[in-house]
Amino acid sequence: MKRTGLLMLMGLGLLSATTSCSEKHEEKEEQVKFLVTSPLQKDTTITKEYVSQIHAYQHIEVRALEKGYLQKIYVDEGQRVQQGQLMFQIMPMVYKAELQRSKAEANYVGIEYQNTKQLADKNVVSKNELALAQAKLDKANAEVGLAKTHLDFTTIRAPFTGMMDHFQARLGSLVDEGDLLTTLSDNSKMWVYFNVPEAEYLAYKAHAPADDKTRVKLLMANNEVFKYPGVVQTIEADFNNETGNIAFRATFPNPDGLLRNGETGSVLMTVPLKNAVIIPQKATFEVLEKKFVYVVDAQNRVHQREVTVASEMPDLYIISAGLKASDKLMLEGIRKVKDGDRISFTYQEPKSVISHLKVYSE
Repeated sequence: MKRTGLLMLMGLGLLSATTSCSEKHEEKEEQVKFLVTSPLQKDTTITKEYVSQIHAYQHIEVRALEKGYLQKIYVDEGQRVQQGQLMFQIMPMVYKAELQRSKAEANYVGIEYQNTKQLADKNVVSKNELALAQAKLDKANAEVGLAKTHLDFTTIRAPFTGMMDHFQARLGSLVDEGDLLTTLSDNSKMWVYFNVPEAEYLAYKAHAPADDKTRVKLLMANNEVFKYPGVVQTIEADFNNETGNIAFRATFPNPDGLLRNGETGSVLMTVPLKNAVIIPQKATFEVLEKKFVYVVDAQNRVHQREVTVASEMPDLYIISAGLKASDKLMLEGIRKVKDGDRISFTYQEPKSVISHLKVYSE
């Protein structure tokens, strides 16, 4: 009996010591203060990025209009040419001969017409014969005009001022009617095409400016922003049923000629958001590709909660679901706690938190 009593006393002492240590440990943990804040709710803007294709304002194929040998090339690849400048010459000998023959035929028919007219004036021949002679003369003159047109087609000039591409035919090549010689681009301004999802199209139309000219920027392939802003001028008529997108076209001035036809880039469009819920990125953590935050309840216990990120900005997330402005969330130390832990914290106003980040919402 004495031994049993002694063991009971020792057990109670050990339990008391363990409980005391546990309480001290918990008190020590509660003494560690974490930084807590709330989401910031305000009107803001975000920048949407859309992959785009860059095209010249005018981009055409220059083709041969007549068959023959490419006799002369007056320009070079990559050269800027002016409207009306001579570019190619197809050997014109055959067409010159056809023009001379047509002129000779027209002269002959013209003499016949004059003779017939003199006879008709003296009532020697009928008016019908004079009309027939006039028709022959008109036909001969039309043949002259046609031959001259064929001869003119052997000389190819620039239809507008633009930039030459590489040659598809070399000097001395036999080209047929319609063969491609080169391409010509007017790069004075550029048309940039990009696809917008249906939901974002509806949001755009709801907030489009009164003049319907939304200003956009162009992020080039070297990750630099093109220094001249563009304007959204055209939206195509139909959505693509396979992708759910609709094509926009923005026009950018290109006075320096930096942009070329066929380049790629990204259009940066500023989109307004009303009552956006904004939190710092560092307040979130990721589990299986989903974003979570720790929300602090009225008993100062933390609870893991999934949030939906609507848009991302440097150092900030805009949240579309999972948080409201009155919630409190852990800002720092999220790797040091687990769901259900009670914490001691210091609360910091969201405006103060965001203003101390590298980039903040404007």
